[in-house]
Amino acid sequence: MSKFFNKISLMAFLSFIMLPSMSQAATLNPGDLVGISFWVISIAMVAATVFFLWEAMRIGGKWSTSLTVAALVTLIAAVHYFYMRDIWVASGDSPTVYRYVDWILTVPLQMVEFYLILAAVGVVAGRVFWHLLIGTLIMLLGGYFGETGVLSPVVGFVIGMAGWVYILYYIFSGEAAKSAENAPAAVQSAFNTMRLIVLVGWAIYPLGYVLGYMMGSVDAASLNGIYNVADFVNKIAFGLMIWSAANSQS
Repeated sequence: MSKFFNKISLMAFLSFIMLPSMSQAATLNPGDLVGISFWVISIAMVAATVFFLWEAMRIGGKWSTSLTVAALVTLIAAVHYFYMRDIWVASGDSPTVYRYVDWILTVPLQMVEFYLILAAVGVVAGRVFWHLLIGTLIMLLGGYFGETGVLSPVVGFVIGMAGWVYILYYIFSGEAAKSAENAPAAVQSAFNTMRLIVLVGWAIYPLGYVLGYMMGSVDAASLNGIYNVADFVNKIAFGLMIWSAANSQS
């Protein structure tokens, strides 16, 4: 019975989150493909949040924390996408600040997931958490300062790339990678797919940065379309890998 009321409370909470944004939404032009992508992704993030929280309650145990964090990632993204889509549909402006507010919250949580899925099977040291968190913050702050003009685009790009390269080193060759070698097969599979997302999926962001802010060859519509697709894949697919490992281990 308690699980039933938990699920009802979950649905009520998510409905409460969605209603204000839906009531204030600007009229969507059927020919605005980027605007449509904002709508699709915002609802997809809400659906993913429901799924991850539902599964966290069902699976429980040590995996509950990992699945709950995956749900937080998609919930935070959903709320920000509600606002970003309204800004885009109403004005056609690029919602850079909202994107970075989203990323400064969700990307560190995604990096923490590498630690959490290994901690769930007891094969990782606590310092892995801090290394991944620091690398993520350096990457994001460099990108934000470069895009907003606090630093030159080139300097911001170099700082951001340094953070990303450090993360890649740590999850492919560093202590996080070595810790994963002692994990069960299902966890290793999820870990490998998650780091592939960080390598390939995240490469879209610096590519968009270079084209949009350093070369100036990409307009706002193309840049936001690229970022939208990247967020859709990187956040939801990332969470699904955690769910797959949790489901296998449970």
